[in-house]
Amino acid sequence: MKESVPSNAVHLLYEVYRNVFPRVHKELAYWKDAAARIPDEELRTQALASIQEKTFHCEGGSIYSVLAGDNPGPAVRFIVAYQTISDYLDNLCDRSTSMDPNDFEMLHTSMADALTPGNPCRDYYYYRNEKDDGGYLHDLVKTCQEVLSQADGYRFVHNRALRLGRLYCDLQVHKHVIEEERIPRLQQWFEHHQTDWPELKWYEFSACTGSTLGIFCLVSYALGNKMDEELAGMIEESYFPFMQGLHILLDYYIDQEEDEREGDLNFCSYYDHQEQMKGRFEYFVRKTDEEVQKLPDRAFHQMIHKGLVGMYLADRKVGRLSNARSFVKDMLKISGRKTAFFYFNTKMYHKLKPGRG
Repeated sequence: MKESVPSNAVHLLYEVYRNVFPRVHKELAYWKDAAARIPDEELRTQALASIQEKTFHCEGGSIYSVLAGDNPGPAVRFIVAYQTISDYLDNLCDRSTSMDPNDFEMLHTSMADALTPGNPCRDYYYYRNEKDDGGYLHDLVKTCQEVLSQADGYRFVHNRALRLGRLYCDLQVHKHVIEEERIPRLQQWFEHHQTDWPELKWYEFSACTGSTLGIFCLVSYALGNKMDEELAGMIEESYFPFMQGLHILLDYYIDQEEDEREGDLNFCSYYDHQEQMKGRFEYFVRKTDEEVQKLPDRAFHQMIHKGLVGMYLADRKVGRLSNARSFVKDMLKISGRKTAFFYFNTKMYHKLKPGRG
């Protein structure tokens, strides 16, 4: 019988480096080999690039596999396949030969199908010229479905995972259309959800929908046979909006300079000034703190929360941002000692691995 979920950083890091990451890299090697065999050159290029450039997404997401008890392997298999769909489609939309929202919506239908065992695969490339991926996207979808069909607890999770997945897909459609339509579409979308989240701005709500962490948490617990209706509800409420929002706002924070240079959408740019942004980040930190207290394995979720803040603030890109020093100092102060632990360890890791960043 597998021992309990890690409750301290040393135990978690040991588990991650000893067991989780090797499984992730084995799964990614399989999908990289499959991507290399895609007949269409453009689809092949984007599939390979998404794995090459975004391995850390699968590594980070797969930390949730420790919640799956005796089933960490299937959890990693699902997380890597689902995240690989996400990263591949993001590349297809970001570097797209198409600006058609119908195309983006059809592509992302694959993510809803991946969460719904029994759904038939469709022609996800219906609206685009490049079509022949040799079955790559269908295989990713079927892999997710196969894992979920074996999870007894998934019946409690399906509707909630699908709700988070559909919000994610809506965001990807709205944010990738032609530039002048993006903000009006995102603002109009938020109007349909504003009554549920009156404390959020449209760009904060958009950020909250852009994370896959809630889905990975739900699925991992379901695979560990720990799931019931009450726990499924607690996880969704604890992760959405605040944990997920904090995750993606931090991601946008470190990319500000890069996105401005490339002319890409960045939700942090919609704050009026640095102090307002810092105040809102602190609000998200506090709300996430409150929410994860309600979960079982509280220490684990707290580590994920603190680790996210620490590791993002330690990213090398932060050094290129104006006023970063005072921002980081204040965020570390509000987030506490565990965040500082992850921050300084990440800094040390970057020094020992000069090629990263």
